[in-house]
Amino acid sequence: MKSTTHSPDIQKRKLLSTLCHVSTFSSWLIVPLIIPIIVICISEDEITIENAKEAINFHISFAIYYAFLILSFILIIGFVLLPILVLVIIADYVLPIIAIVNCVTRLNKPYRYPFIFRLV
Repeated sequence: MKSTTHSPDIQKRKLLSTLCHVSTFSSWLIVPLIIPIIVICISEDEITIENAKEAINFHISFAIYYAFLILSFILIIGFVLLPILVLVIIADYVLPIIAIVNCVTRLNKPYRYPFIFRLV
């Protein structure tokens, strides 16, 4: 009997899905968007494409969150939002790690980030 966990398609799904979520750590602007877009263009696997879309949505959502928090600090009301900024910074690092672990362990379901806008 053939093992499905080591088939080339499953390994490719793991690699490309993980690469999309790892890309969020690589840069603040371009790379986290370009890598998932390339994956969407080259992949035919629906779960891999969904993971790439989630990575794009995560990056866009957190860019919006950071822009809002920075503007609120400029307008002096930001000190009230300081605890929220701390939570956003923590989530910006923790959620992609959870997504990476999920991509490696749960191969048949794409990871869905909480608290993000589904734009793509």
